[in-house]
Amino acid sequence: MQFQLSTLDVVIILGSILFVVVVGILAGRKEKRSADDYFLTKGRLPWWIIGAAFVATSVSSEQIVGTAGAAFSHGLSISNWEVFALPCYTLLMVFFIPIYLKNRISTMPEFLEKRFGPAAGRIYSYTMLFAYVFIFMPPVLYGGTLALADLTGWNFHIILWATIALVAAYTVKGGYISVMYTDAVQCAMLLGGGLLLFFIALRHVPGGWTAMELAAPDRFHLYRPPDDAIAPMLGLLAGSMGLFIFYQATNQVMIQRVLAARSTWDGLMGIVFAGFIGFLRPLVTCLVGLVVWHYINVMKAAPALATPDHAFPFALKHFAPDWGLRGIVLAGFLAAVMSTVSALANSTSTIFSLNIYQPLRPNVSDKELIRVGRTASCLTLVLAGLTVPLIVKFGGIFLYFQQCVTFLSTPIISVIFVGILYRRANNAGALFGLLGGFVIQGGIVALNYYGGWNLHWFYQAFVAELIIMVSIVVVSLLTDPPPREKWEPFHWRPSILAHYDEGVPRPWYQQLKLWFGIYAISWVILYWLYW
Repeated sequence: MQFQLSTLDVVIILGSILFVVVVGILAGRKEKRSADDYFLTKGRLPWWIIGAAFVATSVSSEQIVGTAGAAFSHGLSISNWEVFALPCYTLLMVFFIPIYLKNRISTMPEFLEKRFGPAAGRIYSYTMLFAYVFIFMPPVLYGGTLALADLTGWNFHIILWATIALVAAYTVKGGYISVMYTDAVQCAMLLGGGLLLFFIALRHVPGGWTAMELAAPDRFHLYRPPDDAIAPMLGLLAGSMGLFIFYQATNQVMIQRVLAARSTWDGLMGIVFAGFIGFLRPLVTCLVGLVVWHYINVMKAAPALATPDHAFPFALKHFAPDWGLRGIVLAGFLAAVMSTVSALANSTSTIFSLNIYQPLRPNVSDKELIRVGRTASCLTLVLAGLTVPLIVKFGGIFLYFQQCVTFLSTPIISVIFVGILYRRANNAGALFGLLGGFVIQGGIVALNYYGGWNLHWFYQAFVAELIIMVSIVVVSLLTDPPPREKWEPFHWRPSILAHYDEGVPRPWYQQLKLWFGIYAISWVILYWLYW
């Protein structure tokens, strides 16, 4: 079936892109030209922007194309990557956000430097700069470019570099405030386009969702046994203590949204809002892969796909009518790509400028620091674009991203967890956890592949995390204790939770406990229905 974009589709896509760029430029023009305003926008963002940006940043082309393909192959259990957020969000809201906002942390390297020492902050900075450029950003660009090239027949490389240029148009000039406001707009576009595509695709299945469940009931379970190759439930629980909490709570590109909150309540409520939006995320991302699988394998209405990563382009090509829906869906898809790429570029420039360049030039002016940040953003986008062709060598988008980030996250989250829970943790322990942790994680991976363990990557990371955390404690006990001013501000204790509203009286409908309770109950019901 030939895919064509109507004039209306093209107008919708171009108009949406232009709207996003204009919003970003106008938002950036309102900023003062200080370095803090350009990179951080601290203490100004309300809960709804934080929640929308949190979702827009975490859902992108590698999520849509990758999870749609994974759901095509493995069924509903892939939805766990979208909705299995309650354990992680609870940890984030209880242990991390109150400490970050209480200490007015701007970046994660700053947190590590204040808690342990400058070396720990620098290790995080260099590690995450590498990760953002070569692990996080290339799959996003690859997924978006692959889908558009497959659908339109346009040149892959032209699409890739045009996307990079569009992101640079507002991100490099406007800085963080531009990224946040465009993220909110792009979240709405993403949800609108994705929901339309899913429900219209479902209409091509006689009997709808019920018919798909009856045809292949084994594919419609969120729970998978501990030895499942892709989504074991026990592994997901382990991942909540490792990969997932790293990604949400200690990954600069994500937590930077919360660090800009105008209050602790706004930061926490933003996460609850993101949780509610999360219930819609499978409809936008992976569930269309279930429809495509049924259409091809049960209805026999189309030939087999070349690879699972073509499930999303197939859905858009075969299910979307030509009255503008293709333009709406592609506009939302492009919004997802641009929001994540812009956030990664901004976080990369923030870490490089504030945590690497500024310490080397303590008297640097704001003007020069902003110029350095803009240069770093541009260089980040170019390097990521040059890395994109390597993705095909790693077995597809989903596995590339999940495995790379899992192995990267283990040492970092181990150090930060111990740092906030164990007052005796010191600089020596943190350095061993970060540097030795990568060696330990690498050793576990090697034993898995060459020693015949055959463990899921979640289990590999969890074993490594336990070993690293114990090692941090042992090294800390064998060396001098940290001074009180190093651990006390960052040591978690239950009393911290009593100040989440900062003494501001709020009506019942703004109570955080109410909305978190509704979210938690809804989450439990969902898992009860599709366990």
